[in-house]
Amino acid sequence: MLKRSVIFAHRWLGVALCLFFLLWFPSGIGMMYWDFPGVEAADRLARSPALDPSTIRLSPAEAYALSGLSQPPSQVRLNTFAGRPLYRFRADSGASLVYADTGARQTGVMNGLADRIASSWVGQPAGAARRETLDDADQWTVQRSFRVDQTLLKYSWPNGEQVYVSPASGEVVQYTTAASRLGAYLGPIPHWIYFTPLRKHQLAWDRLITWSSGIGTIAALLGLVVGLWMYSPAKAYRYEGAPARIPYRGQKRWHMVFGLLFGLGAVTWAFSGMLSMDPFPSLRQRPRADIPRALRSRLELTAFAARDPREALAQLPALSVKELELTAVAGEPVYLATLERGETRIVPVSGPARQEFDRQSIIHLIDSASQPGGLADARVIDRYDAYYLDRHKQRPLPVILARLNDAEHSRFYIDPKTARVVGSYSSRTWMSRWLYHGLHSLDFPWLYDYRPLWDIVVITFMLGGTALCVTSLILAWRVLGSYLWSG
Repeated sequence: MLKRSVIFAHRWLGVALCLFFLLWFPSGIGMMYWDFPGVEAADRLARSPALDPSTIRLSPAEAYALSGLSQPPSQVRLNTFAGRPLYRFRADSGASLVYADTGARQTGVMNGLADRIASSWVGQPAGAARRETLDDADQWTVQRSFRVDQTLLKYSWPNGEQVYVSPASGEVVQYTTAASRLGAYLGPIPHWIYFTPLRKHQLAWDRLITWSSGIGTIAALLGLVVGLWMYSPAKAYRYEGAPARIPYRGQKRWHMVFGLLFGLGAVTWAFSGMLSMDPFPSLRQRPRADIPRALRSRLELTAFAARDPREALAQLPALSVKELELTAVAGEPVYLATLERGETRIVPVSGPARQEFDRQSIIHLIDSASQPGGLADARVIDRYDAYYLDRHKQRPLPVILARLNDAEHSRFYIDPKTARVVGSYSSRTWMSRWLYHGLHSLDFPWLYDYRPLWDIVVITFMLGGTALCVTSLILAWRVLGSYLWSG
């Protein structure tokens, strides 16, 4: 009776969810190589002109006095906007944009300026593009992060490039090409079920993904139980007149074979996919905030009077500087200059430019901030490890690995070129690291570091899972057909 109940439950859960699994497995291959289109800070810097010292007429303090902010800024950046130098102030009370050439505040963009911004992004005339105003999300702006911008201006060029400009901020918030959209349809969109009519309804989408992957985990687990239950090592069954270990023929036989081979992977993959939706908020743990805070001192704009941005840029005469960030590390006010290809240079208020902060000073800061436990270990690593890794090899190396002597075994990865925490891990986040990323991406160090071995293993698993889903879909169609035809 129990066996029949399990088989019944697996059959009907499979009927209900086979299409979901058929979306997830093949698109998993696409996810290995294509991301959802997006605009990162590095993209904006790469497409913006270099800072011209001759156009910067206001000091940081003078610009802040015109910002309208009621609180001291916690972040100050100087870069370009529409070809002009612009201070970007951020404080707890809000943000403000002040032009460094005139002191005027940037509060929004008209269509003509938006046209120039979009045109500059792709290097094509705005007149060649089709411009439309979006009051609702489309396929490429369905994430929650775009909704703060509400109305967007969308520019589409004949070669397939699309640029989305926010009239509120004047920023390019999304950029797609024909190739990036195709890659998204092969990977992220079907894998995340990112179809616009559903995805723009955040709560409904969240519930669908969470429940479908959760129930899918149960369906796959029941299928694995059935397969092991029915499998006979002693060849107690007969198949085409010969002893057999599997009692089925045709698609059922193939379904059981694929289930025995890939069923356990289907269980762990569906379960780890559910974890990506953070279904257990009570288990959510935030990393320690004291270490990142310790690496940045309080920002005092008056400390930069001794060397204004023009003089800081003069320290890097042969380099194309796209942005200056005003910050303070270990009490030392510095300009952190970002160059054309994303490299950085440090320009102190006093002294020559250099490439990185003193590593021992950074370690000392972390040791002081982590008391009373202090540091268990601190060293420089020049390759990724089990908790700091990147398939695209874009995360910075070398980094300082600081392991804390606390109950959570916290570890922080600090880039000595920027004195920023670029990665962290603690025993409180083991579920995310191993049950989600480990089981879903198979990014285990003994496999992930060896490519194309990792690609071969993952693709083999995805193809096996796809075959399992195809046989499931065929069987589901037969089950539904028998009920429909009998009715």
